[in-house]
Amino acid sequence: MNGRRRAVITGMGIRTAAGSTLDELWDRVTHGRSAARQITRFDTSRTPTKIAAEMDELAPSSVVPDSKVARRLDTVTLYGLDAAKSAWADARVVEDRLDRERFGVVVGTALGGMASTIKSYDGLTARGYRGVGLGATLNSHSGATAGEIAIALRARALAATVGASSASGNDAIGYASDLIQLDECDVVVAGAAEAPLLPVIWASLCVSGVMTSRNDDPESSMRPFDREHDGMLLGEGAAFLVIEELEHALARGAHVYAEVLAHGRSSEIHHPLAPRADGQGPYEAMRKALRRANLDPSMIDYVNAHGTGTTANDAAESAGIRRALGDAAVAVSSTKPVTGHLLGAAGALETVVTALAVERGLVPMTKNFASAASGCDLDYVGGESRVKKVRAALNLNCGFGGMNSCLVLGQHAA
Repeated sequence: MNGRRRAVITGMGIRTAAGSTLDELWDRVTHGRSAARQITRFDTSRTPTKIAAEMDELAPSSVVPDSKVARRLDTVTLYGLDAAKSAWADARVVEDRLDRERFGVVVGTALGGMASTIKSYDGLTARGYRGVGLGATLNSHSGATAGEIAIALRARALAATVGASSASGNDAIGYASDLIQLDECDVVVAGAAEAPLLPVIWASLCVSGVMTSRNDDPESSMRPFDREHDGMLLGEGAAFLVIEELEHALARGAHVYAEVLAHGRSSEIHHPLAPRADGQGPYEAMRKALRRANLDPSMIDYVNAHGTGTTANDAAESAGIRRALGDAAVAVSSTKPVTGHLLGAAGALETVVTALAVERGLVPMTKNFASAASGCDLDYVGGESRVKKVRAALNLNCGFGGMNSCLVLGQHAA
């Protein structure tokens, strides 16, 4: 790492339809047990898609003891707080030895407190300005979740928010690792949260044509890279990680899941929704990440792909991976058929999965993959998960607006 400070992952926490503990998530993604089901939260009778990876309701009081605070928080903030607190507990930081001036929070989200915005608008329509309430001010701004996590964990260095569509979670973790390597922080809680199961967002995604309409068999609905793919399965939730400077972690005897070796970003400047067919965007993000990590493509053993199950993404992403890694013997999988696509939180959740793959030497399967679609010519791990030593792995995410983000994770070596 050319003498730079090194960033490692010492804690992880999740709140998803596919589990609220690491072991539950890992069991689901490695055995292909999808969280897809019929939507119950609102009426989908008039929309072409009726399924999602919908979570059971999260009781606010289980996340925030103060009932008054708990009632006012947006759903996305509750998800984020729950996952961040789990990651913090998992890291087992000795709090009285923590320099809080060097402890920060970075949150990724695409939509933020959209539920509060909608609720406030409904109140305005029904009762005028007095029907809005403080929720519009406290919950709807993009930094609300980062602020609440920083308050809860008493992080003083910064509370930042990254918005980069479906690349938000990856970018948040990349930003956190940069803060460590640039000696601005010793510890950063980083991740992402998203609560997109709202009628207006649902309708918008249905109109865009990016969601699967295979409603009769929810668990088999999303099929990344498969010739029968017809779109994504929407999910919700949050994932957070504790990113820590290596020596700081070793000094307290912390458990290290994996090392964050590098982060690469790119912008396609191509189209608001569709990726370039040649995969230039993801290729550039991977190329930059590999260069920063000083790794040859042959050192990459696994790619957790964005893998949305749309014709455009699957082919373009495959082309980008092929160009970036060449003939390297790399296993590729998408875990979204199990977890759903968490939009801005996808990258954070998939970083958790990738870190576990590095630590445990097992590449998760791509559920529902049977036969490759046109333009998809990589080693997609289908059928069952694959035992494999993972020296280094890429977590790749590609978002609307041509935003691409790639993290490189590796085995921790002292």
